[in-house]
Amino acid sequence: MGAGCSSSSSFSLSLPNHHCFSSTLHHPKSTSTFILSTHTYSQFHKSSSKFSINSPPNCGSGSIPEIKTTQQKSFVKNPMSDPHTIDSELLQKLVYDALVWSSLHGLVVGDRNVQRSGSIPGVGLVHAPIALLPYSFPESHWKQACELAPIFNELVDRVSLDGKFLQDTLSRTKKVDAFTSRLLDIHSRMLQIGKKEDIRLGLHRSDYMLDENTNLLLQIELNTISCSFSGLSCLVSELHRSLLSQYKEHLGVDFRRIPKNNSANKFAEVLAKAWMEYNNPSAVVMVVVQPEERNIAIRKTLAEIDAQGKTLSDGTLVVDGETVAVIYFRAGYAPNDYPSESEWKARLLMEKSVAIKCPSISYHLTGTKKVQQELAKPNVLERFLDNKDDIAKLRACFAGLWSLDDSNAVKNAIEQPGAFVMKPQREGGGNNIYGDEVKETLLRLQKEGSEEEAAYILMQRIFPKDFPTLLVREGIYYKEQAISELGIFSAYLRNKEKVIVSDQCGYLMRTKVSSSNEGGVAAGFAVLDSLYLT
Repeated sequence: MGAGCSSSSSFSLSLPNHHCFSSTLHHPKSTSTFILSTHTYSQFHKSSSKFSINSPPNCGSGSIPEIKTTQQKSFVKNPMSDPHTIDSELLQKLVYDALVWSSLHGLVVGDRNVQRSGSIPGVGLVHAPIALLPYSFPESHWKQACELAPIFNELVDRVSLDGKFLQDTLSRTKKVDAFTSRLLDIHSRMLQIGKKEDIRLGLHRSDYMLDENTNLLLQIELNTISCSFSGLSCLVSELHRSLLSQYKEHLGVDFRRIPKNNSANKFAEVLAKAWMEYNNPSAVVMVVVQPEERNIAIRKTLAEIDAQGKTLSDGTLVVDGETVAVIYFRAGYAPNDYPSESEWKARLLMEKSVAIKCPSISYHLTGTKKVQQELAKPNVLERFLDNKDDIAKLRACFAGLWSLDDSNAVKNAIEQPGAFVMKPQREGGGNNIYGDEVKETLLRLQKEGSEEEAAYILMQRIFPKDFPTLLVREGIYYKEQAISELGIFSAYLRNKEKVIVSDQCGYLMRTKVSSSNEGGVAAGFAVLDSLYLT
């Protein structure tokens, strides 16, 4: 089935890039069942230091016995040693056991090299790209990231309610970015008709890197739509806990230093709570997907929603005869998701309805890069938050962010392009501009004198410390120097004035070779990892 995190469930929901949720909907009159399949990746970074596992070594069991109290002191907080020095025979066993565990526990993805993968359940699956051992990470910074999650939840909700702020902030971007313009048009129509979202649902992920020079945990971006990997990330954490427990005597570390990761179940619980807030036992949760999606679920493409959907006089959304309680957007975050007017009509139809959107158009816009840059300006957070301590905590994690109408920032970026990243208003990997291309792009924009600059922001480039690791893809392990990025999942559910949920919901660790600028797992640049707290 894909990436489930528990052995049984009656609610397993399809979500982006291996989201899988397991929970049970307890309603006196109805139980809705959804099923997850998978999605795959492009070819992994090629390396000369790679080894193939062709035959099974002599392996131990995959169980996780508890370490006795008398042994505990020997393993507490030891950092992970250099995995490149692990004995080759032991390494073969570790990799083999990791592949077996992945196969048995659903840490797998569809293999696009297999023609029937995705269309026939169980056909053409391969283990997800993973780091063999977890990444050592300071516990103090882990706690900081977790503590920020509910504050960012509140910030997103407050910003989403300020329609004028969103429209004003993105007004220049609208002139040069057709995609953002269409989103703003929908948002503007909702403002004009006085549309209010009484029940507001957000499943978010805030991404961070630990800067080596300053030792500061700095935010890369805040994702409010299609936040990926809640399903597989929890499985990677359990894989690493299993390996560290099984080989504790050889590795000299304590598997309990890996934080438990319940991201899939927690997201599922919040979706179930939103469904119950809608208070219609016959209504369904609908996942908006891209065409040729490999997920198996109650799901619809935007074009199908346009063809099959309608709203009733009371705002109820009906698609293909089913009343929709909750809409989860797996698609709709990129221009390619809207190849025709049909998809835009579907997005507007859903936004006008009383169905609970995850995200609503205002939550979607709140997650744009331009809004992130605006919120980092002096005195802007005070417009939305009252608690001074919370504001200080947010500011402490903000990296440098500048508009391209800031002449000093542009001048500095041209002179030192390696210290900056140019970001467009896009989600997903592969969109950012790095290095000399930053200088070239800025000089071109200056020469042309166009307003295209409003489509971008400048961000301080974060330089995390690299470390030796072992990356595993398609049964082959690679010895690499790598860097990592931490994503903290969070969930927010509110019904009018009542906040029902505002929690941290687990984490995603992505590790990539240090020579790579981009970091998307789905794009083939990175692997899934977990944390070892030190």
